Amino acid sequence: MALSSGFLGAIEKVGNRLPDPVVIFVWMVVALFVASMVAAAMGASAVNPATGETLTAISLATSENLRRLFVDMPRTLTGFAPLGTVLVVMLGAGVAERTGFFSAAMRASVSKAPKALLTPIIIFVAIVSNHAADAAYVVLVPLAAIVFAAAGRHPVAGIAASFAGVSGGFSANIFPGHLDALLLGITEPAAHLLDPSWTANIAGNWWFILAMTVVFTPLGWWVTDRIVEPRLAPWTPAAPAAVTEEAAEDAEAVSRRERKGLIWAGIGALVIVGLWTAMTLGPAAPFVDAEAGPGERMTPFYGSLVAGFFLLFLVCGVAYGAAAGTVKSQGDVVRLTGQAMADMGPYIVLAFVAAHFVTLFNWSNLGAIIAIHGAEGLRASGLPTPLLLSGMVLLAAGINLMVGSASAKWAALAPILVPMLMLLGVSPEMSTAAYRMGDSTTNIVTPLMVYFPLILGFAQRYQKDFGVGSLMAVMVPYSAAFLSAGLIMVLGWAALDLPLGPGASVDYQLPTAVQAQP
Repeated sequence: MALSSGFLGAIEKVGNRLPDPVVIFVWMVVALFVASMVAAAMGASAVNPATGETLTAISLATSENLRRLFVDMPRTLTGFAPLGTVLVVMLGAGVAERTGFFSAAMRASVSKAPKALLTPIIIFVAIVSNHAADAAYVVLVPLAAIVFAAAGRHPVAGIAASFAGVSGGFSANIFPGHLDALLLGITEPAAHLLDPSWTANIAGNWWFILAMTVVFTPLGWWVTDRIVEPRLAPWTPAAPAAVTEEAAEDAEAVSRRERKGLIWAGIGALVIVGLWTAMTLGPAAPFVDAEAGPGERMTPFYGSLVAGFFLLFLVCGVAYGAAAGTVKSQGDVVRLTGQAMADMGPYIVLAFVAAHFVTLFNWSNLGAIIAIHGAEGLRASGLPTPLLLSGMVLLAAGINLMVGSASAKWAALAPILVPMLMLLGVSPEMSTAAYRMGDSTTNIVTPLMVYFPLILGFAQRYQKDFGVGSLMAVMVPYSAAFLSAGLIMVLGWAALDLPLGPGASVDYQLPTAVQAQP
């Protein structure tokens, strides 16, 4: 135990000394300038297999590149692929969160769960609720403790199960959401290093994250009931407090408004789903390109999903708010969307520096050169693709112990890993899936995770002596189980060449190379 404490203490000390991801990217830009100058002076080069073109390292310190850097600065930010996608989705999700729709939907999902199925229902709802971002941590985790306590079970077990679902299953879900838009949006400019024609599909990991949900739910159930809860200290429920008649009436009134709001939100969801179905399957469907090839006819539909999720969240949120009384006028909707965008301020700052890092990386040709030579080395090693992807899972899981931001890590890793694996015949969607598997599974065991102190506070309400080490010890079995299952999933998915989502496969083939001119 002392050894574990010392190791975990060392991780916490090192992690606390790391600067903010924005600062890390600034230093990476500085390092990129120096590396480009050195590589250009050494004449570093590589032949792009996709075009037959010889790529040479370009110094970023030339007059032309310095002029481009400052003149194109606004265009660099607005042209950053993930920015527009994430902001559009979050416009709707922010309204749904602030009207209370996400909170009410989560409460309705678990409040009447059968005792025998309490654990899997909590974990499943927690996984699905990670679309709600902050609301899932703030609402569902303490709610799970209350539900467990009401069932006569240890409330910390409910906290652990819901935390494992929300954060350990962060990339799992039954539908794509803002995380898919964010990560696949970062994948796109990385893939453009070799294939400028490749476009991100927000549904590119849909079947993979659905399978994660199917695997993680029963696995988390088993860990909770067989490992975590039996090892918790004995817990004695407190005597129920007396409820006044006035308080009971107020609670019932709120409950009635919430039920009405959820009914109207459900109607709104059906309207949006019906609209998208009509525009995909109806006559002269605008979301189908009838003139394209068989594999590309659904491209407009995939591209429309960002707008579809924006409208789905927005309509559900407004319908719920209007029925529940949290939205009283059009001005309220505008105010809530403004608040949602205000909360995206830190991400926009990160996007600014990440966009410039990716752009400068492209200008220097270093990403493509490293990827080509790296792919040649990996090909010479003879390692099968599944093992390479498993290594990628472990790499992401390890880095995640120190740097929590999924987008910051992927923005730094994608320009190297995505094209490198493309050259080995691995699709950008598969690279993204392998990364997010590793990134998801270790969130729950690092004190550097931003919600870790909040979860600890929830647990201490029921067990005063519950410390950081206690929470980590409770969550380690989930992390180990999810990571082990994730490695098996990635190995199996790559070996069997299963589709990752609509129109997305494990394998990838570079466009036909242009013959080099003599």
